[in-house]
Amino acid sequence: MTSVPISRRVLLTADALLALTVAGAAVLRTPASGVAVLALSGLIGLPLAARRRWPVPVLALVATAAAVAALAGVGAEVTLWAVAFALYPVALTSPRAAARGLSAALAAILVPGLAAAATGRLPLIPATAGEESFSTAPGLVSTVSVLVLAGSWSLAWAVRTRRRHAAELARLRTARAVAEERLRIAREVHDVVGHNLSLIAMNAAVAQHLGTEQDAALRTIEQVSRGALEDIRAVLGGLRDEPSADAGQDGTPALAGIGGLIEATRAAGVDVTVEAPHLPAVPAAVQTSAYRILQEALTNVRRHADARHCHVAVTATPGALTVRVVDDGAATLRDAAPGYGLAGMRERVALHGGTLTTGPQPTGGFAVRATLPFPT
Repeated sequence: MTSVPISRRVLLTADALLALTVAGAAVLRTPASGVAVLALSGLIGLPLAARRRWPVPVLALVATAAAVAALAGVGAEVTLWAVAFALYPVALTSPRAAARGLSAALAAILVPGLAAAATGRLPLIPATAGEESFSTAPGLVSTVSVLVLAGSWSLAWAVRTRRRHAAELARLRTARAVAEERLRIAREVHDVVGHNLSLIAMNAAVAQHLGTEQDAALRTIEQVSRGALEDIRAVLGGLRDEPSADAGQDGTPALAGIGGLIEATRAAGVDVTVEAPHLPAVPAAVQTSAYRILQEALTNVRRHADARHCHVAVTATPGALTVRVVDDGAATLRDAAPGYGLAGMRERVALHGGTLTTGPQPTGGFAVRATLPFPT
């Protein structure tokens, strides 16, 4: 359960009411009247209205007025509470200010009170008969004064500690979000570069060994290179809020762009059939992961499978997206040299709490099946 922050205007209004209440209580708790009593009571209470704006000056003024009031016999125990209220915002600022403020508050209450008790001639206005004061019960009143001021200081320390922890937690959350975003971008760049460089290398090898088909291979290299640059711009453009046409809202590729993957696979001599019925609304992050899994699976078909036919199926059910790629190639070739492709697929599936199944088919070939759940 989170706390609702109180507006500064409400706090200042509460402080103004507190100041009037303390000043009035100081007048009522003084067994005498006069201009001096009213003025000293005002100095004890009214500065509390500005205790959040100028905490240190207010504490200094209230503590001085409280010390004089203790010698004069004005305000009784109200002066103690006035100093405690003035100490609280000072103790919120920093540990050093809190320590100095507590020392000043204790001195302002204890020193004049114990001095009045020691002389026997103070305060100038005697307390009401039967009322506990430094003159009648110095030990008890001193203990109560220390407890009240220490309680104000402790409350401020607890609030200051909680605020520091909240700020640290916010900083850690921000740092984690930045790290996750960097990891996401690094994963996207890795997939784009790895996928397209493998195609470039394969077509470069074809161009080197085939004389009559060099032009076609070089055109493929050009197309793949341009496509890779566009993908990189889409990934990094998300940082500048410049999503591409075939990308999701964050600049990452969506399932609408799988047509390019299919055409690139067909251009490599693989007959591809596609099963992709109309898909319901799927979150952009799930679409990105599905796109990259398809990209990696089709790259493996071209590089390792020596396949002639490949079937791609993308289906969706309420709460899950399923991607399946099955080829008729030689699965053992991929098992002999497993790169980072399957590991990358597992990472993407794990991001969504899904499942990934890869391996040779009983009738030959290799199959990749990934299920990516998402909230409905």
